[in-house]
Amino acid sequence: MPGANEKKDCVMGVDFGGTKILAGVFDEKFECIARARVSTKADRGADEVIGRIARCVREAVDECDLDLKQIKAIGIGAPGAVDSESGKVIFAPNLGWNDVPLKKELEKLLDAPVFLENDCNVCTLGVYEVELKARPRDMAGIFLGTGIGGGLILQGKLHSGFNRTAGEIGHMVIEVGGPKCGCGNKGCFEALASRTAIFRRIKEAVKQGQKTVLTEMLGAELEDLRSGDLRKAIKRGDTFVEHIIEEAAEYTGIAAANLINLFNPEVIVIGGGLMEQLEEEMLSIIVETAMDYAMPGTTKGIEIIATRLGDDAGITGGAVLARKHVK
Repeated sequence: MPGANEKKDCVMGVDFGGTKILAGVFDEKFECIARARVSTKADRGADEVIGRIARCVREAVDECDLDLKQIKAIGIGAPGAVDSESGKVIFAPNLGWNDVPLKKELEKLLDAPVFLENDCNVCTLGVYEVELKARPRDMAGIFLGTGIGGGLILQGKLHSGFNRTAGEIGHMVIEVGGPKCGCGNKGCFEALASRTAIFRRIKEAVKQGQKTVLTEMLGAELEDLRSGDLRKAIKRGDTFVEHIIEEAAEYTGIAAANLINLFNPEVIVIGGGLMEQLEEEMLSIIVETAMDYAMPGTTKGIEIIATRLGDDAGITGGAVLARKHVK
């Protein structure tokens, strides 16, 4: 453990979504010195979730024998549309939140400065500053998880747009009249290639008599289906699951090509739980499809890579966000 002097300058990063809350304490070199994790329990309502975030923060602080007073600032990535100025979650469909004053409520509970951003903006920030050492001027992040989110770094800065909600890559419409999305639209990228969309398609096909080794592994209802199970099924030669994952990778490649045509970022980073489990099965298809769909002559020197930060992208980005405000 670091000595007492090294612990003076710590910040915290928090990442939360529909299923879990992660909190990490970071030193000035963005090394994570302690972490905690609790489940979100979103169905219990916003107040309960905010209380659980506070609990997770306290547990992480306790883990490295610090006191909350020694934490300079807390940076949080929250799902959905977030107003970082007012510190409110405007709309988070996966949590059922509308206009929740997260910053104000957490500052009351924790008596520490809290800064808020969209979760995928925060992940993008973490990858950009810590993993890529802020080298590319322009970068885009695509995060494939329960939903799909993204973030844009333009001219070395997080791009938040006119209403501070830029980067909602998951809600680009890729298939007009396609499946319904949680946001209310049809055919969004998220409704086609998120973990939720993939699981839905697999379960629907099984109901209609599709054979898959997943039912041998998990039973006919596929109740405890996880991203890792998809990888195992493909390794066991399940061509049905392989086809569904290939399709999701193609949609992701089309989304990446749209970003190349629109913003021409030097690097596109793909992350999220789905990517972490299925990089081997997905990345090469994503790259190939993106290169096919991008306008000729626009892709020279552009890299499409998977993040190495994995599940820590969010808490790392939260720490970067907190540190920016401390300075």
